[in-house]
Amino acid sequence: MPTSKSHRTAPEDRGRRGKSPKKASSFHGRVPPAIAGAKELRRPMTAPELPPPPPPASLLQAEPRPRLTKLLLNVTVLGGVGAVQVVTTPESTVGDLVAAVVRQYAKEGRRPALASDDPSRFDLHYSQFSLESLDREEKLMALGSRNFFVCPNKALADGRAAGDGGAATSSCSREAQKAAKAGFNWLKFMDFWLQ
Repeated sequence: MPTSKSHRTAPEDRGRRGKSPKKASSFHGRVPPAIAGAKELRRPMTAPELPPPPPPASLLQAEPRPRLTKLLLNVTVLGGVGAVQVVTTPESTVGDLVAAVVRQYAKEGRRPALASDDPSRFDLHYSQFSLESLDREEKLMALGSRNFFVCPNKALADGRAAGDGGAATSSCSREAQKAAKAGFNWLKFMDFWLQ
């Protein structure tokens, strides 16, 4: 009965099929005689730091930069599946964007349906993790972002009066403060981890 080792080949047959097991002579630092006889290739002399070519005459004339006429903004609604894409002018305000998003969301028939079609009941944030809402009178060009998040303003939706000064703060920031005060004090565990 043949053993499992009987299929192995002898040491002299270990090279690849049809190829010589010897290594190339250039591998060992020896140059083959065919290459040694050839003369060395001459390379042209180059200057490593050439000055850049002059700009075309059409670019020398200072043309005014084209002004943005439209902005494409992506706004995610709280609980919505995808972002609502809104095209608006750069001079528009945050309030205009919220109104356009609420109108577009209702027009597309997205789910879940909004509790109200009144844009004043919603706040615009940079992201869902941003606690402070953006000022409704701020211009969109000054914001520096094209992606936003809309969530309902629970303070106005519930009919409660806003804080002093009449400025409505974000319901998200109030909920975060409530959670920090009423939540479990996680700092108690810090002593445990440090010891």
